[in-house]
Amino acid sequence: MAEATVAAVMDELAALEDPKARAVNEKHGDDHGVNLTKLRAVAKRLKTQQELAQQLWTTGDTAARLLALLICRPKAFGSDELDVMLREARTPKVHDWLVNYVVKKNPNAEELRVAWTADPDPVVASAGWALTTERVAKKPEGLDLSGLLDVIEAEMKDAPDRLQWAMNHCLAQIGIDHAQYRARAIDIGERLRVLEDYPTPPNCTSPFAPIWISEMVRRQSEK
Repeated sequence: MAEATVAAVMDELAALEDPKARAVNEKHGDDHGVNLTKLRAVAKRLKTQQELAQQLWTTGDTAARLLALLICRPKAFGSDELDVMLREARTPKVHDWLVNYVVKKNPNAEELRVAWTADPDPVVASAGWALTTERVAKKPEGLDLSGLLDVIEAEMKDAPDRLQWAMNHCLAQIGIDHAQYRARAIDIGERLRVLEDYPTPPNCTSPFAPIWISEMVRRQSEK
């Protein structure tokens, strides 16, 4: 019955395939053509199904994996299982959803954060930095924020794109949330100039750390 269920779900995802959506997604490195609003509607109907989620993940199909991350039980995964999944998750959307929807809610998140941040694979390391940014914002106790700034200052400029993006987010988060490090965070951003020329849509905040930090601090002061 489970196999039939997987087959039925795969058929449903295939029916939702939209060439226009695929073209847009592929520009961002994501190889699927399912509208994410429609994908979420499928997940809402299926509700939480851990076994089905694991089976959908093993298909290797990007849309199926995104659906799996929406219907899984985040706390049910062991750290070794999540480590394997992260190394298999090579498309940006699957990587981001795995970290944000599953790993952050898993009891092994801190263990994985430490291991991944030091990993030689820059995509894996970027997940570690994303988890570090989460801690900077929500649970900074015990983090060496000055040490993190040292690493960012030394390594962010020449880091591969996804790792650079994650380190830059951490830099901005430290500057936004921790006033005692704000001047240093802005100074690092101004000297390294990372993402200074990133195309930013109207009404969106630039990811260039000095602008990002200043804008978010301004917003907080107005509340």
